[in-house]
Amino acid sequence: MGKSRGLAKGRAKRPDEFELIRRFFAPLAAKAPGAFGLTDDAAAVAVAPGRRLIVTTDALVAGVHFPEDESPQSVAARLIGVNLSDLAAMGATPEAYTMAIALPRNCNFGWIKAFADELGRQQKTHRITLIGGDTVATGGPLTVCLTALGSVAKGRELRRNGARAGDLIYVSGTIGDATLGLKVLQDGIAGLGKRHAKALVGRYRRPQPRVRLGLGLVGLATAAIDVSDGLIADLGHVARTSRCTAEIDVERVPLSAAARAAIAFDPRLRERALTGGDDYELMFTARPSRRKAVAALARRLGLPLTEIGRMRRAMGGGSSGTHPVDVRDSAGRRVPLARTGYRHF
Repeated sequence: MGKSRGLAKGRAKRPDEFELIRRFFAPLAAKAPGAFGLTDDAAAVAVAPGRRLIVTTDALVAGVHFPEDESPQSVAARLIGVNLSDLAAMGATPEAYTMAIALPRNCNFGWIKAFADELGRQQKTHRITLIGGDTVATGGPLTVCLTALGSVAKGRELRRNGARAGDLIYVSGTIGDATLGLKVLQDGIAGLGKRHAKALVGRYRRPQPRVRLGLGLVGLATAAIDVSDGLIADLGHVARTSRCTAEIDVERVPLSAAARAAIAFDPRLRERALTGGDDYELMFTARPSRRKAVAALARRLGLPLTEIGRMRRAMGGGSSGTHPVDVRDSAGRRVPLARTGYRHF
């Protein structure tokens, strides 16, 4: 993390980037011997014999991934959460992370301290440690990029491409809360009470990576993915890479009381709940013979795991533009969707 350049140019009264790293970020690396106190340009990560290193990276940009006036605590929690969710989807144990942060020149030390303090709290919760990165100044929006490192037994990692026709489709927790929370922040939802609005916004600001679930799915799930782009879009990723199609019952998709309340005021929000993304729940497939094992895992974790559909026939030719997820209601009628999920481009 010491390779930083440019944070203090033209600001003689302000501590430079190395002082910033020493004060706020080096303490987060204190428990990782391979981080070398963040005094070198790289770090060392030990992986036990028979374990495979899993690496994932996500970038968050103010005004794109979160509101520009978002609190430093929410930014930190979101940054950790979305990356650990990717590790969870592969059944990996979190080990360490690196972080690159581009701070606007008017960013004050109070903001940075609050951001670092929340990173510290998240580290304790998820037993993960900062081991390096980069810190720079920018004339543009706040940008943070985190690379999370995890490990899994060799050959046991969960993939998207293992689903087979006949597999059951499950999803953890509830779907749609985060995207509805973003709508509350952006436009509001007419008629929605403060309690429900607060619950939805909380799910958007603080995603809960399902790390323990991911570990429990190793050897049980045939495929897995985290719901980041939207339930329908992410299930489509699993179906395509597994060369299957998928069918889900829209009435079985689990919704929280807050989401149900929002949809009651505006039924159009049901589609947004299915396609909006940012839930960071895990969606996975399993053989019908493992139904009892999935139920036992749900009880052990105290986390609802809801069966929402089934994988169907292998994909043949067909148009590449055809989405492989068939959404139906409880009467078996097809539910048309204007879109399938979030896209950057």
